[in-house]
Amino acid sequence: MSVNDPIADMLTRIRNGLMAGHSLVAMPNSKIKVEIARILKEEGYIEGFEVVEGEVPSQKILRLKLKYVGERRQRQPVITGLQRVSRPGRRVYTHKRDIPWVLSGMGIAILSTPKGVMTGQRARQLGVGGEILCKVW
Repeated sequence: MSVNDPIADMLTRIRNGLMAGHSLVAMPNSKIKVEIARILKEEGYIEGFEVVEGEVPSQKILRLKLKYVGERRQRQPVITGLQRVSRPGRRVYTHKRDIPWVLSGMGIAILSTPKGVMTGQRARQLGVGGEILCKVW
């Protein structure tokens, strides 16, 4: 099955894994997905990620270890929401002055800039704008 929007597919897999209470989520690997996973790990939204060989030798799989807080029965996911902003049918770009705040700073916006994939806060520090990939809170 071909996927038209691999980033939206990644966010949906994470969202579904959190709702089902899974500890691991697997998806096809790509450079942009690894960068998004790196940012989620740095910001404390997931415990970790790894790229492993798939069943087909040339195909690699990205595995994310989801993060929860609380004990067994009261366990809640750290990520409460994921939203895809820019899509293949409607690209959303922002200037460095207009980078959105997510929940007044409680969440993060992930941007693809000329200097790489980074959070909105980091893009403000560097003074660059770019394409708003998604929002996480």
